[in-house]
Amino acid sequence: MSTITPSQTVGPFFAYGLTPKGNYAWNDIADNDLVTPELLDSRIEITGTLCDGDGVPISDGMVEIWQADGRGRFPSAKGADGGLSNSVFRGFGRCPTGPDGSFTFSTVKPGATEDSNGGRQAPHILIAVFARGLLTHVFTRLYFEDEPANAADPVLQRVPAERRATLIAKRHADGAGYRFDIHLQGDRETVFFDF
Repeated sequence: MSTITPSQTVGPFFAYGLTPKGNYAWNDIADNDLVTPELLDSRIEITGTLCDGDGVPISDGMVEIWQADGRGRFPSAKGADGGLSNSVFRGFGRCPTGPDGSFTFSTVKPGATEDSNGGRQAPHILIAVFARGLLTHVFTRLYFEDEPANAADPVLQRVPAERRATLIAKRHADGAGYRFDIHLQGDRETVFFDF
């Protein structure tokens, strides 16, 4: 007689393999600082809190981001035009959530990117969220509140108008960065995408 194996969630086992932060005998393959000393673009800071459906911060989650640099180029070995790469920008980052559900990334504001149809997408950051209770990670996007190109972004325009605010990062009062909270469920649930 065989038994059924219970399903497993994607968390909360990140610390050991994905976010060791110097606690184990290897280095992180990615961390929350995407900027190298050679990068000329201005740094910004993205801060936020990962919350469950009741608005309670999730202390054992992980947030990953992937983005273009300030000129809209994703990191590559060779530039799209065959010229120099933008390898001075990492483009990928990972941050475990703190005891208060917080996460922080040091990065640059991305430039507009070209989509597969040759159109332009507003500056945005792609986000993957891993947390206990999720059977698979979820994906969302972060857009910037002070970006005029949001009005014509083909992805953002497909989101119902009343839900778009869940994808918009608010500028910090000091102007040095943005705040973007992620809610996995509930009245303030962030819009998530199927990729």
